[in-house]
Amino acid sequence: MKLSDGVVLRLATEDDAEALVIAYDRNRDHLKYWEPRRQEEFYTLAGQAQRLKGLLEQQARGQAMAWVLADGERVVGRITLNEIVRGPFLNAHVGYWLDAGYTGRGLATEFVREVCRIADQELGLHRLAAGTLLDNTASQAVLRKNGFEPYGTATRYLEIDGRWQDHRLFQRILNDRPAF
Repeated sequence: MKLSDGVVLRLATEDDAEALVIAYDRNRDHLKYWEPRRQEEFYTLAGQAQRLKGLLEQQARGQAMAWVLADGERVVGRITLNEIVRGPFLNAHVGYWLDAGYTGRGLATEFVREVCRIADQELGLHRLAAGTLLDNTASQAVLRKNGFEPYGTATRYLEIDGRWQDHRLFQRILNDRPAF
């Protein structure tokens, strides 16, 4: 799907490993405040290939979905539905990041909106959940613009930038269709 400024949202493939290495390396300083500390292996072709392979295996089992944002051949972001649960829950967790050079253009709002549509209309999910650091007001604004509502705070929820940090939890109810 084409977004603003010619950026495209598309499913991730194993061929994206090299572009992801470049993107993550380019955004090390930008992302370090919002993500877990990464081992050096993470920033290698082998590391990204292994991560993509695992994610795509989960995708094949219906447990995850992964997309990249691409500006031509350049990866400028990623969004993932993790921990997709079927049955009476029909839930997934949303995680995303955007290249530092592409923030402030509304792209994150657009790609989260499209993934919400896919989760509802194509995957048949009922609910999406997301968490942000308490001071990540930009990400909170993206979620709110896409109909997510805060529903609580999780103390020491994730280890981010080397320490366990509190997160504001958000959810969006996509629909009230029957689960079965």
